[in-house]
Amino acid sequence: KGKLVDMLSQDYDVCARVAGGSNAGHTIVVEGKKYKFHLLPSGILNEKATCVVGNGVVIHIPSYLQEIEDLTKSGIDAEGRILISDRAHIVFDFHQQVDGLIENKLGRNKIGTTKKGIGPAYASKISRNGIRIGDLQNFDFFEMRFRELTASHMRAFPGLEIDVEGQLAYYRSIAARVGAMTTDTIEYTNDAYDMGKKILIEGANATMLDIDFGTYPYVTSSNPSIGSVLTGLGVSPKKIHGIYGTTKAYCTRVGEGPFPTELEREVPGSIGEHLGVVGAEWGTTTGRSRRVGWLDIPQMKYSTLINGFTSLNLTKLDVLTGLAEVKIGRAYKHKGKIVNTMPSCLKTMSEIEVIYETVPGWSEDISKARNFEDLPVNAQRYVLRVQELLGVPIRWIGCGPNRLDMIDRGEGWDLSNEDGSSTE
Repeated sequence: KGKLVDMLSQDYDVCARVAGGSNAGHTIVVEGKKYKFHLLPSGILNEKATCVVGNGVVIHIPSYLQEIEDLTKSGIDAEGRILISDRAHIVFDFHQQVDGLIENKLGRNKIGTTKKGIGPAYASKISRNGIRIGDLQNFDFFEMRFRELTASHMRAFPGLEIDVEGQLAYYRSIAARVGAMTTDTIEYTNDAYDMGKKILIEGANATMLDIDFGTYPYVTSSNPSIGSVLTGLGVSPKKIHGIYGTTKAYCTRVGEGPFPTELEREVPGSIGEHLGVVGAEWGTTTGRSRRVGWLDIPQMKYSTLINGFTSLNLTKLDVLTGLAEVKIGRAYKHKGKIVNTMPSCLKTMSEIEVIYETVPGWSEDISKARNFEDLPVNAQRYVLRVQELLGVPIRWIGCGPNRLDMIDRGEGWDLSNEDGSSTE
């Protein structure tokens, strides 16, 4: 995801995040150097782009400022190019503590949260006692709200200790710096659109982790699907043009929850081990090993239905190189019957039988492929079969870890261009 956003952002004036928080993680490799992003849009690497963190994002300010400092040390000048919504809610350290406490109490029923405080921060927001970025600019008001919020959390979670005075001193010290980045991003984004600027919105997490559409309760606490573009940035649906879905050439998941096509990763010499090791499947945010499995077409169709993708970005095709054969999870069956919708019940999901089809693998190195025709015939057939099953064109194909290791099949493989419109 990060690599595509980085590549596309070179042609865009504004890049935005609209949901989630530092639980997201995108890695981009530029000339052998790794950049890891959690809160900042990956488009920050385009020195001409302004990056917007929208009102739907929850922000842990210490992590956010550290990310900016790390970028500066890496030679990326982000000064004046980052704007935070005054309506975005703040993730406090005690939210992260509470996240850990709740997860530990769940025991074997744990969600598999990143413990970054995202759920508790959204809980504060929905409970209407959260504190927003813009509140920092009226510090007396901020202090009053902070004392109320910490008191309520310490009452709710006996044993929770919060250094209220120390935290207030910290936020007083960074208020001016954060204030310099804070603006009404709703006005900014819509004005940019009206001026003809090109705007790119970067998703985080995945549709199957959506609080409404995902494998509840093993989900995140926001809507990492198309709706968050509207509610997390404050734009009209009439302004959305291209909608690009990103999927790996196989399936991964961090944390708990159902995974119908999962392969055992810990068995030496297994396909699961191959996908995990060759694909470097460790979470950017948590460092936890990701669970791996074959591509899941029913989940992809479900995500396509919800989001209305105009084209797809198929990443990490190179990870499948060396496998004698590759399987595609084509359909679900439950108690002998084909399932045409995504089950909402976890018990049903746990009883799902996956129907697979098998295609021949390839052994050729594809990292230097820059055109579709450069791919081995079997790799081409795999991509075309996935495209056929989904009914959405695959425009981009990731062939390796580096920034340029990608095939772009061109605008003809993007349904958003069928009307001849050039609006982004």
